[in-house]
Amino acid sequence: MITHNLMVNAIIAAHPGLALTADTTQPEVFHSDAPVYRAAKQACLALGFIEPDAECLANAWQAMTERTGHVNASAWPDDPADFGMRPWPRQDAFAACPHKLGLYAVLPDAAWVARMARAGVPTVQLRFKSDDTRAIEREVSAAVQAVQGTDALLFINDHWQAAIAAGAYGVHLGQEDLELADLQAIRAAGLRLGLSSHGYAEMLRADRFSPSYLAMGAVFPTTLKRMVTAPQGTGRLSAYARLMRDCPLVAIGGIDHSTLPDVLVSGVGSVAVVRALVAAEQPEAMAASLQAAINAAV
Repeated sequence: MITHNLMVNAIIAAHPGLALTADTTQPEVFHSDAPVYRAAKQACLALGFIEPDAECLANAWQAMTERTGHVNASAWPDDPADFGMRPWPRQDAFAACPHKLGLYAVLPDAAWVARMARAGVPTVQLRFKSDDTRAIEREVSAAVQAVQGTDALLFINDHWQAAIAAGAYGVHLGQEDLELADLQAIRAAGLRLGLSSHGYAEMLRADRFSPSYLAMGAVFPTTLKRMVTAPQGTGRLSAYARLMRDCPLVAIGGIDHSTLPDVLVSGVGSVAVVRALVAAEQPEAMAASLQAAINAAV
């Protein structure tokens, strides 16, 4: 019979592409005496997964072992049932959006939304930063008007009340917004809902709301937003994509033309970019090039 240490080392050795620098200050807290659970959790912590993610993975590894009847250190958990996820389709799901949203441009104002929508970018998000309610309402309304007559799908970041009032296509929320936003009002208005996630625990939390799509990142380092979690890398992105395969997925965080091929290998149907477009010398040409690469891959 395989010993605890051998099982831990076998899991670590089989999955080097998922490793990040481990936080040695994290305590090893176990909520079960099941040998597979304990070995998997210790291995995941050693691979650099934060405590909540390691706990999710350990429980899934135990469930996978019970379902298959054997331990396989090489098989990373990616069956939704092993994570306690409900099967799709779901009656309580938010309105559906395309499974492959293509190039997803995250933009600072309505003028940029208009520019990228006219350039043929299929999915755009208005990320307008302001505490002025009237300014938010004006910008959201202008963005909704900007995509009219184009094929672009418009998501509004954070400002769900203004998005409902203006008739936007959808809303994008972060994990911290889930307790504050009126999700029932968003669903009742027929808006699509996109949710951010930064690892297994947040993916599972987001999945319970049955969103229209799930954003996963940050894949690479980014200076645009202070991230609590470390960049996840393309190895973890691929593992996330396998688990969440029934939901439209958007990869985000530090992605540009040079890193795009490695991201697309994961199987995600959409890639969100910020600086790669707004800082480009020729944004329209860059958008066309990025979308062509995505089309070729998906």
